[in-house]
Amino acid sequence: MRVLIVAPTPFFGDRGCHVRILEEARALRRLEVDAVVATYHLGRDVSGLATVRTPRLGWVRHLPVGFSPHKPYLDALLLVTAARAARAFRPDIVHGHLHEGAVLAAILGRALRRPAVADLQGSAIGEMIDAGVLPARGLRPGLGRALERRVLRWPARLLASSSAFARELTERWDVPAARVVPLPDGVDPDVFRPGLPAEDLRQALRLEDKRVIVYLGVLSAYQGVDDLLEAWPAVVAAIPEAHLLLMGYPNEARYRARVAARGLAGSVTVTGRIEYKDAPRYLALGEVAVSPKRSTTEANGKLLNYMACGLPTVAYDGPVSREVLGEAGTRVSLGDTPALARACAALLADPREGKLRGQALRERAVSEFGWPALSSRLLDVYRACHGTP
Repeated sequence: MRVLIVAPTPFFGDRGCHVRILEEARALRRLEVDAVVATYHLGRDVSGLATVRTPRLGWVRHLPVGFSPHKPYLDALLLVTAARAARAFRPDIVHGHLHEGAVLAAILGRALRRPAVADLQGSAIGEMIDAGVLPARGLRPGLGRALERRVLRWPARLLASSSAFARELTERWDVPAARVVPLPDGVDPDVFRPGLPAEDLRQALRLEDKRVIVYLGVLSAYQGVDDLLEAWPAVVAAIPEAHLLLMGYPNEARYRARVAARGLAGSVTVTGRIEYKDAPRYLALGEVAVSPKRSTTEANGKLLNYMACGLPTVAYDGPVSREVLGEAGTRVSLGDTPALARACAALLADPREGKLRGQALRERAVSEFGWPALSSRLLDVYRACHGTP
């Protein structure tokens, strides 16, 4: 089987949806599925993954996470690029990521007479409201919801990266249940695993005498980074040797300035971007992991990386964190920064409890979210759409 993956994003970029795209393609390859990724000219190629890119535009050198005014014409170029690739590749399935990818995949699928599958992390309008880009009420979000509802009608199947979003698609967006397939984010437990050597990194980052809590992901208020910094002084007051390793991008300079302004430079390190291939060793520096993401329905793939590394994990409570972490995770109420601080400090204060929780989370990651099982489910979706037994 051949699959054309449409990725309207600067792939590969060491963050959430990019990791899902990459790991899906790698897992499918193990099932003898050929995949080609069509994406923007930005990003970097990944060894072993066939990639076609839009023509290079010299004035577009960077795209922010989220909306950009460059996106509409980049998507138009991506449609042309993907169509050219399809003529040579002759895919059986067109698999679009994100809502823009769902539109492009549906257009290509109709032109090629091939089924389109959309891979969605959450509601596009919901994400913009949660991030403060749009108000919760008014004309603009109303028009956005109408457009999103129409887009959701087009693909043959919608892959929802959480059960909460799968329910939202059927209950709020009126998508027939037969077209919705819950397919959570996954993790490769052979890559993300406990016990990786990281003493060189510990020395380079001057963490030898520190009790490290790790965060690895997008640096933004939407991901709860502001809440984490607000909570941090209380963690240090309880555990003086605590150190927050804040890893990811963008907005590194803004968060470094905020750390300095709050007098936290001695207990917080903002590393900037960490390449995905290096992520397991950087996570090995931590005793505890944290992800206070503020969305209640959007996927949170970083939790799985934490779990597979055997890290006790703190997150804001919500349908996604409950589904992913299960009973072994530590959850606190959304926006309750004092509770967030107490939870982080408590896990550092009780290493035995932290180890037990980390082991349980590792077992859950392997059994419930390993890519071998998830890729088989994805292949079943392709076969059902294509009519292949």
